[in-house]
Amino acid sequence: MIRVLLADDQPLIRSGFRALLEAEDDIEVVAEAANGIETLALVRERLPDIALVDVQMPGMDGIEVTGRIAADPALAGVHVVILTNYGRDEYVFTALRAGAAGFLVKDIEPEDFLHAVRVAARGDALLAPSITRRLIDRYVTEPPRRDADATLKWLTNREREAVVLVATGLSNDEIADRMAISPVTAKTHVNRAMTKLHARDRAQLVIIAYETGLVTPRTP
Repeated sequence: MIRVLLADDQPLIRSGFRALLEAEDDIEVVAEAANGIETLALVRERLPDIALVDVQMPGMDGIEVTGRIAADPALAGVHVVILTNYGRDEYVFTALRAGAAGFLVKDIEPEDFLHAVRVAARGDALLAPSITRRLIDRYVTEPPRRDADATLKWLTNREREAVVLVATGLSNDEIADRMAISPVTAKTHVNRAMTKLHARDRAQLVIIAYETGLVTPRTP
């Protein structure tokens, strides 16, 4: 079962998401929260696989909640997906850097929402297509923010190749096909790269790939 915590200050929104999630055989809603402080307390108590967190909540916003979850080693198994009515860039980049595994707008189709929960539960990065486009557009106009040599020096060539493919949106199976290796080996390359780069999840790996210039919007 995928264990989900819902955090939104609007009861109607929470009840709608709960009804959608609990209709699925493999998903269980284990807690609901109406503000950031309550969210953090319940995450620590219930240890969900996925925390669906509204970006704007009273007491503590979703970005701060995300950062605190990401910084707590005891919560390493919790994947935060930010939910919002907005797709504003500052939310996207701040949320991803804080440690969010994904970012979804609330007008997403039900089937896409359920798919997103399952993708995030696997530890894969998840962004709405419209947000992915803006993420790429942003990096077109910004120079690399990290010293690539210092950041990437511990990666093997195959690990670098795997990071590039993760950043272009490929799954482990697709990476395996592209690199002509087994899915297990592909996953090993990705996991080792995450460890060496101190990336909490694949979303963080994508950010690092762009910030070092390892991947650019024009990378084939």
